Amino acid sequence: MIYIGKYVNTHGIKGEIRIKSDFKYKDKIFFVGNTLIIDNQEFIINSYRRHKEYDMITLKGITNINQIIDLKGSKVFVFNISLDDGEYLDSTLIGFKVYMNNIYKGDVLDIKYLNNSKKILVVNNKYVPFELVNVNLDKKRIDVMEVDGLL
Repeated sequence: MIYIGKYVNTHGIKGEIRIKSDFKYKDKIFFVGNTLIIDNQEFIINSYRRHKEYDMITLKGITNINQIIDLKGSKVFVFNISLDDGEYLDSTLIGFKVYMNNIYKGDVLDIKYLNNSKKILVVNNKYVPFELVNVNLDKKRIDVMEVDGLL
């Protein structure tokens, strides 16, 4: 399953919910008929719209706030996502080898978002700004621009 966000609140009394999500490919998951997993339960999207920083959805069969409010605070997942060539999920990069000047520096352990900027955490526990990296999906390799003291 792929994590896409969190069900943070309801909206109105008819069962519409607010999802807080930083997921990069929202157009590939938030569409009518797609299946979401909330608290290990499958739900089909009945409607979708954006409102401020939230993804607002209604779910097939949910017509009242009382049918969905107990799941508030739950993480939201999808089973699968179809990506175009060159597109990838951040989680794909975990485990990639990191090099600077063709010298191995470690593996990607995690992807973190700090100060609204994507960062990569490498094996030596240092953060590398994503703007300084070149990703090679085929070789599962990340090359970092040389910056003194970075790695």
